[in-house]
Amino acid sequence: MKKVSAFVLLVLCAAILLSADEPKFPSMPAAVSSNAVASLKGGFELFSMMGVGPRKTWDDVTNQVYIMTLAHAKWHEGHPVPGVAGRLGASAAGAKGQIVLMGGYVVDAQGGEITVPDVNVYVEERRWYRGKDIPVGVDRAVVGVNRDRFVYLIGGRSPNGPVNSVQVYDVEKDSWSQATPFPGTPVFGLAGGVADETIVVVDGAKAGPAGGPRYVASDECWLGKIDRKDPDKIEWSKLPAHPGPARFAIAGGGSDRDRKVFFSGGTATPHDFKGIAYDGQPAEGSTVTFAYDLHGRRWETLSETTYDPRADSRGILVTPLGPVVLGGMAKNQAVTARVTLLPKK
Repeated sequence: MKKVSAFVLLVLCAAILLSADEPKFPSMPAAVSSNAVASLKGGFELFSMMGVGPRKTWDDVTNQVYIMTLAHAKWHEGHPVPGVAGRLGASAAGAKGQIVLMGGYVVDAQGGEITVPDVNVYVEERRWYRGKDIPVGVDRAVVGVNRDRFVYLIGGRSPNGPVNSVQVYDVEKDSWSQATPFPGTPVFGLAGGVADETIVVVDGAKAGPAGGPRYVASDECWLGKIDRKDPDKIEWSKLPAHPGPARFAIAGGGSDRDRKVFFSGGTATPHDFKGIAYDGQPAEGSTVTFAYDLHGRRWETLSETTYDPRADSRGILVTPLGPVVLGGMAKNQAVTARVTLLPKK
């Protein structure tokens, strides 16, 4: 019966969301970039949380939550994230029917940025409660879920700079542990995900050379196999370079059903939340979408001319209709509300 219901819902989704010419999801109620994203119910329910609006100023950072159920193809506002200020660069994931929202940074009128360790959990009853703080607060980290219980928070920028740590949140116990760090250069703004009990992470920003930009793009790619008996034990190995040049703020996300980790967009140079690189130049999004096939153990180029490319969309969500990106910065660093369906093959 459950399989039949899921099939009926999928048919309804396809009928509502897909025209004969081009796949199209409805836009979110407002344009946001650097927004945390997550999904529940097998990708039938999509969430966008916080982020910055089109003015890209400190007072344009929001704590709003937008939710869409694919069966209705309509966005609505959820309960805002608690707190007096919204955050940028936070990470979010769905597990055990809950959304776990972690970290990020707040900005002030003088342009200062403060990374926070906050954890907020959104339960199906549509209320927030405070989870246990991250041991080391980070922003612009990779997030992924294993066994619908363990949330992996990988890399990111801490108050002391980029890290290569892997922090694991147990949703059942509201507790944190430290897993095997990835052996590469500490980075933030990296991309990746978890699928088939495997982590894939790529790129990000690392400290720049003396006399040069503060941060430069890293080109390292890593694969981590999670031990089935011990979720904190990860066997890491280096991967060959992915399709296209090294980038910052790529959207990434894992798909268990596809046994792939998807990647799309990002910029060639690390940049701030306004889309300005650390050398003072505007950063433009890449049109390359690619994936790592965990079964075939190889990179795949899915598109070199992706429609409506993005940067600073904080993740790729896998839905029954395919992977999507929510919001972010589009062409000319414009903050957008659009939702784009990415190619899978």
